[in-house]
Amino acid sequence: MMRREPFTCHEGVAAPIMSDNIDTDQIIPSREMKSVGRAGLGDGLFAGQRYLSTGSREPNPEFVLNQPAYQNASILLSGVNFGCGSSREHAVWALAEYGIRCIIAESFGEIFHGNCAQNGVAPIALDKEQIERLIDYVEAQPQRHKLRVNMERQSVAALTEPDIAFEFEIKPYQKRLLLGGLDPIGLTMTHEDEIQKFLKQDAEARPWIYE
Repeated sequence: MMRREPFTCHEGVAAPIMSDNIDTDQIIPSREMKSVGRAGLGDGLFAGQRYLSTGSREPNPEFVLNQPAYQNASILLSGVNFGCGSSREHAVWALAEYGIRCIIAESFGEIFHGNCAQNGVAPIALDKEQIERLIDYVEAQPQRHKLRVNMERQSVAALTEPDIAFEFEIKPYQKRLLLGGLDPIGLTMTHEDEIQKFLKQDAEARPWIYE
């Protein structure tokens, strides 16, 4: 069971990575997954684009996350089918360790989408026109033109332009995980009193099961 910072209302710098079909191998190349744990994966995030050569850690100045204007970005803006490809959960772990709290894209790979909420990263789908409007706003002054993502209200808004605001849909289960800062085990354990009550009653009714 893991607990993390609840995602209620997040404000942050948003970085556009406007390509379609960004797969999990681009998000975290297999060569960067050197252990079964989560630690250190943030360094390998987008390694194929973020660094000048394979295996190096020399930053590519052209890559958006390396640019001073997008320093400390915690929101990504992207296109269609973000997170497609393999089911590796490492992709979301790498994003989370780097500091990404939210991805706003036109659509997501199905498994990746499910992995996001389970690991504290909000996957938000908006229309292409809405994303383009957010990008126009952000690119003018990235450090000042932050976005506000309100999970309770299910809205994305420009911090300094109240007329730029969009509502989004999210499954109730995923919303509950994010608002509570919970993984699936943690969500189950919110019912611990009921679980213990059931176990006690069951032990009395079927004591041989517990011998």
